[in-house]
Amino acid sequence: MRILCSLLVVVLSLVLTEKSLLSLTFKPLETRTVTVEGNLHYTVVDARGLAMMLMKKDFLLINVHVPYEGEIEKTDLFIPYNEVERNLDKLPADKDAKIVLYCRTDSMSNIAARTLVTLGFRNVWVLEGGMIVWKQAGYPLLFKNR
Repeated sequence: MRILCSLLVVVLSLVLTEKSLLSLTFKPLETRTVTVEGNLHYTVVDARGLAMMLMKKDFLLINVHVPYEGEIEKTDLFIPYNEVERNLDKLPADKDAKIVLYCRTDSMSNIAARTLVTLGFRNVWVLEGGMIVWKQAGYPLLFKNR
């Protein structure tokens, strides 16, 4: 009987995991556009949208928060929001390459996004609500010695 109950728990967890993944996959990506001076713009995406994007990652993910307060898995770079211009050599030469920024709340990432679009980058994204909303949505944060 114990084996049967254990098997049932495993099957139910697989079904629930599959259902969660399917709900991520089939709902449209929710984004909004932020327009900045000079008719430039960047895109804001919610936590679920970024989770979907990370399933087929085709972008540079940058944590711009200072000081370090954790990170999202698959983060590529750590560039302080106020040092973006001094770190252009770390960014793609292709100004159409997708770059996703995040910080703890989204205030620093919005500042960094404005800087990047002003510098000519045309495919900049920001995680709405930052790591706080990411964690509230049930996604994990990693804490490494940095």
